Amino acid sequence: MKEVFLNALKTKKILTVTFTSKEKGTITRKCIPFDFGPSRKYRDNLDRYHFYDLDSPDGQHNLSITPNQIINITSSDENFEPKDYVKWTPNWHIERNWGNYS
Repeated sequence: MKEVFLNALKTKKILTVTFTSKEKGTITRKCIPFDFGPSRKYRDNLDRYHFYDLDSPDGQHNLSITPNQIINITSSDENFEPKDYVKWTPNWHIERNWGNYS
């Protein structure tokens, strides 16, 4: 699954992510892959998959998931443009060639 995630970062593909949530059970979302590594928000030093959730009923938002929560990650044929989603100066864990958004 990590290989699918990393390839989607490289090729700028939208992903379908199925994962378990303590609050909501099994969830499937259409997501932009952002990064993989420790979360600056949670500060627990656990590696996480970082996504931008495109189709949450609660609205679009950042989504950070530990690897043990992931059930499946599949790539779509649909591309995304980083400029449409990256609204900060990035400091990624995983290198990528996203121009000004790298």
